[in-house]
Amino acid sequence: MSRLMHVSHGPYAPPVPARELTAVSADGARLHVEVHGAEGAPAVVLVHGWTCSTAFWAAQIRDLAADHRVIAYDQRGHGRSPASDLCGTDALADDLEAVLAATLAPGEKAVLVGHSMGGMTLMAASARPRLREHAAAVLLCSTGSSKLVAESRVVPMRAGRLRTRITRSVLGSRAPLGPVTPLARRILKYATMGPGSSPGMVEACTRIVHACPRRVRYAWSVVLDLLDLDDGVRQLVVPTAVLVGTADRMTPAVHACALVAALPNCVGVTELAGLGHMTPVEAPELVTGRIRELVSTYAQATPTAQIKEGA
Repeated sequence: MSRLMHVSHGPYAPPVPARELTAVSADGARLHVEVHGAEGAPAVVLVHGWTCSTAFWAAQIRDLAADHRVIAYDQRGHGRSPASDLCGTDALADDLEAVLAATLAPGEKAVLVGHSMGGMTLMAASARPRLREHAAAVLLCSTGSSKLVAESRVVPMRAGRLRTRITRSVLGSRAPLGPVTPLARRILKYATMGPGSSPGMVEACTRIVHACPRRVRYAWSVVLDLLDLDDGVRQLVVPTAVLVGTADRMTPAVHACALVAALPNCVGVTELAGLGHMTPVEAPELVTGRIRELVSTYAQATPTAQIKEGA
């Protein structure tokens, strides 16, 4: 990854993976995959959100890789995964299945963690055979299953058709984000982070988001605008925890409430006071701690598991 795509030092600088491989999805899309930590350790799979990359999980990877095998991948068109003409929830589910097949042994269990569009990926794949084979538990961070534009609070107006229309034009803009400037940092902090976010947190997130290609950002904004994964939530039968920041403007707490009500096996909701949409960056210790709790409760190490070679 180039320096432009992420910060180069500090807690949010991506650690060097133990291995890198390529998973090939159902339509031939090639996905960049990183594996951190030791073989045989309890497995955690991290799925990032819209306009992000594996760099988004730097703090979680650095902590968890000490005693877990951490698998992270770039969603198609993001990070080091090439863009594809195919965008949609089925593609997200296909890609996740490809990554699970490339990195986990048959029957090996893992805790799957999805942030924003990564959480939507897990909902989209909820009935897929590989998710049900490999998921010991799921953590849904700062995400929702439907009505994303209508419920968004990025535009500071009363809810209604006008706000929805303006929000759609803002989030679905084709305009380039441009360089990382003081104004760019302020805009991103307002839209996606809590007011107490440190300059280091804001810098890390701004560099990651601004690295996403414009056409990729727009293509996936259309998918998110039309998103309806309510049925996928009801089919997510594994133990599932929900986490949300109370100051989240992108996927406000109303979505977390809906998920908790619809999940067949919800094992708790965590509300982080004053935090925004980028919870894994804004509260790295708390998010990592929740992941560790899920691993210790629902997942066990598989000493004989071997990491597969990607295509």
